[in-house]
Amino acid sequence: MNVYDAILKRRSIRKFKSDLISDEIIKKLLIAAMAAPSARNMQPWEFYVISNKEVMSKIRNVARSIDFESPLMIIVCGNTDRSITKNDNDFWIQDCSAAIENILLTATSENLGTVWCGIYPVMDRVNKVTEIINLPKSIIPLGVIHIGYKDEEKEERTQYNDEYVHYIN
Repeated sequence: MNVYDAILKRRSIRKFKSDLISDEIIKKLLIAAMAAPSARNMQPWEFYVISNKEVMSKIRNVARSIDFESPLMIIVCGNTDRSITKNDNDFWIQDCSAAIENILLTATSENLGTVWCGIYPVMDRVNKVTEIINLPKSIIPLGVIHIGYKDEEKEERTQYNDEYVHYIN
């Protein structure tokens, strides 16, 4: 599958089979994530790969909008000690978002389903996830990606709209 096809095929999947994902594929997802662009190459990302059912259950209870029964979660966090200005008002959000998109596209190319659920900037979610996985103060959870083999299919699509495109010549 080429990149363009993966982009159009990538959809938020909310129903997963219970089949486990191999360590090889998980590593491939993480390699792709860390190939993302990063401001000044600071690479402020941290990845928490979670398959522990008890921990996953606690994370699912953080918010209804992140409560999906996937067999794997990756929580993508920003490490403010490795950011340009050492605070939460930095490019770590863009860097980690690019890493998340790389995970989503690579998972699609591996015929896996994913759904990206936001944690930051909802501080209640940030605080709960920080407590559940015992994050240090310098690590801020940006989002959780549910990953698994799809138990639903969705048609590929684009959401292209000419009205959102503005050419300045």
